[in-house]
Amino acid sequence: MTTPPRPSAPRTPAALRGTTTVADRVVRRVAQRAAAETPIPGGVRADGGSAAVRGPDARVGVTVALPYPGVLDASGRAVQRHVTARTAELTGLAVRPVSVRVRALDRPERGTEGTAGGPPVSLVKRGPHPVRRARRPWSPRRLPVALAALAVAAGCAVLLSDVVAVHAAGRAPAAWRVRLVAWLSAHGPDGGTVTACAAAGTIVLGLWMVALALTPGRRARLPMAPPDEETYADLPRGTVAVLLRDSVAALPATTRVRVRVGRRRARVRAELAFGDPASAREEVTRAAEDALGGCGLTRPPRLRVRLRSGPGIPAAAVVGTGAGAPG
Repeated sequence: MTTPPRPSAPRTPAALRGTTTVADRVVRRVAQRAAAETPIPGGVRADGGSAAVRGPDARVGVTVALPYPGVLDASGRAVQRHVTARTAELTGLAVRPVSVRVRALDRPERGTEGTAGGPPVSLVKRGPHPVRRARRPWSPRRLPVALAALAVAAGCAVLLSDVVAVHAAGRAPAAWRVRLVAWLSAHGPDGGTVTACAAAGTIVLGLWMVALALTPGRRARLPMAPPDEETYADLPRGTVAVLLRDSVAALPATTRVRVRVGRRRARVRAELAFGDPASAREEVTRAAEDALGGCGLTRPPRLRVRLRSGPGIPAAAVVGTGAGAPG
């Protein structure tokens, strides 16, 4: 007696069996952890990262600080290999060769190179120098002073030459000096419009010279926090803008980055090419804050980040954000 075959259970289509999605933020954190775990003498410090997941593929970038002294090329390749393999192993994604950006070098302190009978121990300075207040760079105002001195010297030279010619050589005074003296003798403080305009111009010139003497000038330069009392340094605002633009442009999801840095505010505008708007906004803000903090400014300008939707992304999904830097 034969047993009739049992009816097979209906099979679920492959497209309806469920998927596992790994967020960009998770991949980024895994890559940063993997970078910090790279087996390099002296250790690696992960200062930031970026990630973009597209289906089974992932594009990853990390920003690190490598130990000094050391071969940067070899250390960077070691970080790249380790982060690529470790991220692919933990996330199950096909990770392309990781983009490694070396942002700083960590130097061990003196007297901590190692101990006898054991491996070398490296104590690295992780934080920046203590912040010292520094004044804005004071401009000597050479051009205004030189122009004013040249004008005064030219007038005195012409007048002196005529006076010397009259008293030493017995010549007649110049016609312009005779007319000037006659005009001044006939026009007092209430001598009309010309005298009032001349007085007003003199007052404005004097106030301008006083303002130049009391203000520091050099508005295009931002003071940096000096490591000691004998050192002074500053950065041009254009250099800070370039650093911010390069840091944001290095992110895989941003294009067309524009940066404008003033004395009090720094504005970053970028276009979002792909990815989650909220995650991309956080990455852009973090990259800009890290770049601005790495400049070592005494009073960093307040940061404002604005993302614009790119092709294929709804305009309502991208909004601007403001981030305050410590001042």
